[in-house]
Amino acid sequence: MSSRTRKCSSPGCARSICGRPVRSGLRLRQRDTGLHADEPAAPALNAISDYGIAEGEAPSAGPGQVQIKVAACGIGYVDVLVALGGYQVKPTLPHTPGQEITGTVSAIGSGVTGLAVGDRVLAAAQGGFAEYAVAPRDSVFRIPDSLAFAAAASLRLNCLTALHGLRDRANLQKGERLVVLGAAGGVGIAAVQIGKLLGAEVIAVASTEEKRAFAGRAGADRVLDSTVEGWRERLREACNGGGPDVIFDPLCGPLFEPAFRSLAWRGRHLVVGFVGGEIPRLRVNLPLMKGAALAGVDVRQFALFERERADAYVEELIAWAGEGRLAPIAGRRFAFSDFAEAMAHAQSGRGMGKTILEIA
Repeated sequence: MSSRTRKCSSPGCARSICGRPVRSGLRLRQRDTGLHADEPAAPALNAISDYGIAEGEAPSAGPGQVQIKVAACGIGYVDVLVALGGYQVKPTLPHTPGQEITGTVSAIGSGVTGLAVGDRVLAAAQGGFAEYAVAPRDSVFRIPDSLAFAAAASLRLNCLTALHGLRDRANLQKGERLVVLGAAGGVGIAAVQIGKLLGAEVIAVASTEEKRAFAGRAGADRVLDSTVEGWRERLREACNGGGPDVIFDPLCGPLFEPAFRSLAWRGRHLVVGFVGGEIPRLRVNLPLMKGAALAGVDVRQFALFERERADAYVEELIAWAGEGRLAPIAGRRFAFSDFAEAMAHAQSGRGMGKTILEIA
């Protein structure tokens, strides 16, 4: 991919990562911070190489909006999936990825209260791969000085997904046994920590010794190799001859059915994502025989349908982090100019903790 930056001569210029639409015969024109299609038909974004650094006017804060000078932005598997048009929600072009924004308030629009220029914040809004981003006031939360921007970037999606899944969808109880698959990933490691905060006994499952050690340092009571032969029997041994009460599954890969079959009576299997690459099938007699439940966890839908509850959870997570009870983990960090490598790293699923793009 060309690293050439598209230039802007205005004094209010700022850089962003912008998707270049690809469509046979489509003419493009440059405007503001990216490339816009001259024709109404929607082009496609097919690869990370379709993205480049663009210069243009920094977005201004309109009524009810907050402009943020971005310090760091989290990157997850879903972010890359959306950016490449592979998610059920298609991006509007030109597209600037990034939804987990942290930084400082640089301007506020009319009608905004409770925030001031200079406040340290996190926000859930599109366009975080940029020096400046704009977010609705109700998606912006102040964070304490003790919480690093890179660490805070995992709170709004990863940690909220874990808390919503374990508390609301699984009704995880103190003393119950929780198995976390893909435990070293961004959302998996959040589930390990939050499971412990909720009083569970946590068994972390990961594919390498390095990842298992990482999950152990995050608080897992026991770790289990996901690649070992006779995995179900090893899981039973780790559960002292029983089965898990709750399975937190962001992978839904080869261990999906063996894990479900291992559930204890009235167990709950949380479907959090499909990083494994395929959508597995399950025979419906299995939940029947175990009195078990298969529950979906989608933090975006949670925030849409239960906004007040979701916002309260974010505030709770920020408080936990500020008190030192929760230590959100920033994984590998990438400079702004290395955005393509950062996206590829997040897409690979091989990282530990939250992949971070550092803007400033």
